Amino acid sequence: MKSLFDKITLNEIENRIHKLSDTSIPIWGKMDVSQMFYHCQFPLKIALQKEQIKLKPNFFAKLFFKKTMYSDKPWRKNLPTHSKLKVVDSKNFNTEKESLLELVNDFSNQRDRKEWAPHPMFGKFTYEQWGKMQYKHLDHHLQQFNV
Repeated sequence: MKSLFDKITLNEIENRIHKLSDTSIPIWGKMDVSQMFYHCQFPLKIALQKEQIKLKPNFFAKLFFKKTMYSDKPWRKNLPTHSKLKVVDSKNFNTEKESLLELVNDFSNQRDRKEWAPHPMFGKFTYEQWGKMQYKHLDHHLQQFNV
């Protein structure tokens, strides 16, 4: 599994983001591309402690879903999204794209950081798990828009 801490992987993600336009159409799901950019910022902000989102810890989610967050197995299309992470209002394409790219870089630049705060729902992740999870989430949504 790739990691957002890897510079080559970071460049790949940035290039894929740059391939999108405000008219890009999703293959699945309800979000438009601007909403997807905004949605993809949540996990990065959580990891970087730039936003405190209250998510109820869930024993069953930890037991059955946590490992899928960073495993090689792709996520299925149309996975349910926690209500606090859903985006339904309109967003500005350029603003959200730039914000996402900034957060992707901020996260990747933390590659030397070994201690991370626990995830509000899933608890502790290792350094490797954080890097893989961030890549996997971005990859999932970029595939949603066929890039």
